[in-house]
Amino acid sequence: MNPETTIQHFNQPDWSHISRIYKEGITTGMATFETQVPDWSQWDQTHIRSCRLKAIINDEIVGWAALTSTSKRNVYKGVAEVSIYITSKCRNLGVGKLLLAKLIEESEQEGFWTLQAGIFSNNTASIKLHTSLGFRIIGYREKIGKLKTVWYDNTILERRSKKII
Repeated sequence: MNPETTIQHFNQPDWSHISRIYKEGITTGMATFETQVPDWSQWDQTHIRSCRLKAIINDEIVGWAALTSTSKRNVYKGVAEVSIYITSKCRNLGVGKLLLAKLIEESEQEGFWTLQAGIFSNNTASIKLHTSLGFRIIGYREKIGKLKTVWYDNTILERRSKKII
């Protein structure tokens, strides 16, 4: 783990760095069904404003995490979906664990009682990261989406807060 990693909130001025890391994730073909990075306005409208975090090492943004609402219905106001992306040069250094742990902490402070993640089943590193922080696998969706000519399964995980009951 890199002791120089700091976690901070991010906003529009960071978008060029955040979107570059997002593009890396898209390029892997293992992180998202998105094929293009949205512009800031589109992204901003779909992500919860209070839980947007960036990881910084040596003054460089090397990862980000954010939440998306799963429903507009009031009964699900405490349920959100996790997005987390780490630049390729900083994977396997503990950055993702620091970032996800802080996201969990902040989400609970904001009243979220359940976090969900839909992860490509072949992305075993991301599944391991989530399960290491209390997410449990609740199932999978077989051939839920197709990128180019390849069908992908998604492993579905959730984490129920022990602080919000």
